[in-house]
Amino acid sequence: MPRFIQRPTARVLLADDDDRLLLFSSVDATWFTPGGGVAKREPLNVAAARELREETGRRVAPEDLGPVVATTSGHWRADWDGRIRFSVDSFFFLRAPVFDLDPAGLERHERTYITGHRWWTFADIRATTENVVPWGLAGVLERLYAGEIPAEPVRLPWHHPEFAHLAEPTR
Repeated sequence: MPRFIQRPTARVLLADDDDRLLLFSSVDATWFTPGGGVAKREPLNVAAARELREETGRRVAPEDLGPVVATTSGHWRADWDGRIRFSVDSFFFLRAPVFDLDPAGLERHERTYITGHRWWTFADIRATTENVVPWGLAGVLERLYAGEIPAEPVRLPWHHPEFAHLAEPTR
């Protein structure tokens, strides 16, 4: 069995007052939420607040993020070193007025990987054929936008491209 690197992440489903969700685009044509790796012994909500500040310039107190509302996990191979990682992605939900993003806190690899951002409407997320991760996001957003915070985090399918066939409808 090959060794793999544990890589927990803390991510934010950041919605504005009009139920639009902030997503970043990437060089591999994927749209994804703000967030990233959790440092050793760093609480998830602290990591999520830090990542949100670094990637968008938006400051938020960790306790304002509330509970984890969704998770997904799985293995993936990093392009830069070929090593296998096991990620557990934890998602927080936050509403905030639209603001001008400040990318000053992005790390060098993020500046190369992230190609832009967009505030997506719920209808756009539901209807798109583009690769938006995590898979199953529309169902979670529908509940969150209705004011329902799940008692336990919603478990979403792993979204790595190697498993794309699992997201296709069955015939």
